[in-house]
Order: sequence, then C-alpha cells, then structure tokens
Amino acid sequence: MIEAEEKMVNKTKLKIQNIVATTSLNTKVPLVKLMRSQSNTEYNPEQFPGLVLRIKKPKSAVLVFSSGNLVCTGTKSIVQVKEVIVQVIKQLRKIGVKVKGKPKINVQNIVASGAIKYMLNLNEITLSLENTEYEPEQFPGLVYKLDEPNATFLLFSNGKLVCTGTKNRRQLDEAMKQLLKNIRPLVVGRRRKK
Repeated sequence: MIEAEEKMVNKTKLKIQNIVATTSLNTKVPLVKLMRSQSNTEYNPEQFPGLVLRIKKPKSAVLVFSSGNLVCTGTKSIVQVKEVIVQVIKQLRKIGVKVKGKPKINVQNIVASGAIKYMLNLNEITLSLENTEYEPEQFPGLVYKLDEPNATFLLFSNGKLVCTGTKNRRQLDEAMKQLLKNIRPLVVGRRRKK
C-alpha cells in the first residue's frame, strides 16, 4: 500500500506557486528614505507599518519593516527567495543601511497546486474523513486539514488540489502521501478522463 502512495505522489506533480519566507537583517531600516530612493515601493504608515518593495525579477514583493524584518512573498523556490533578499540588501546599502552577515531565511508557508488522477466525491470525503469543511453553496472546493504533517488541502471534484501550510519539499511530499493514503479507499475506480 505504501508503494502505491509513493507512485501516486511521484505521478502527482505538485507545482510550487508561492513561498512566504521571513528574515531579519538585525539593523534598523529608514523606511521613508527607502521609499524616496525607490520607485517600486508603497508606504502608507497610517494604514500599515511596513513598506512594500516590489521586485521585478524574480517577480515578488517584500514587506520591509523599520526593525529590519523582511517578509518575502511571490517566489517559487528557495533560490528565488535568496535572490530577492540579496536584491533588497543591495538597495538598502545604496541608502546607507549596513547589513552584516548573511540573513537566515525561514520559510513560513509553501503554496503548491496539482492534480490527482481521480474524480473526487467531495460529499463522501466529508462524511468519511475528519477535519473537513465543505459548503458547495458557498465554494466548490473542500477544505481538508492534516495534523501530521501540518498541511491544509483544497480539493476539487475534478481531482485538482491546492496545498498550503508546509515549510519544505519533504513536508509537501509527506502531506501528499498522507492525503492519498486517506482518500485512496474513497476513489477506487474513479479515474479522471484526460
């Protein structure tokens, strides 16, 4: 049975759509000065304490806080996260901010999408599994929360899915294995047409 889940995980190509990562530069950042030096920023301290710095390549947005904390969103790999942080540090150095050392990057959330080769009866899944939410009048997808590994799936009847809550590829693959193991008895013989 474990081999069957392994094969299904390998066939299920989960594509990372977004990584949310944080880091601290351990130095103060003058946000007004940064805003004035960059055209690719949004800063409205009355509404939100952080400055939004948009990066064109790789396309992403970084929340920059005066404390030196950064939140990077929109990237699709850890390599891209690192590239974005390097670009932010270069821009900060241009306005006199001294960043010492290499900031430690912490992945907070990965959003991935994919599909399994089965049609899903969302009503049956809701009745058979715990930790599900399904209100088809409100939204066509079913929310299924795993405890271990910590992940949340959005499942659609055509087999398409979105996974959030994991922090690395290993957790993402483990979550997918657990999902497939849990729904396998409910999808036998319901292959999706290509």
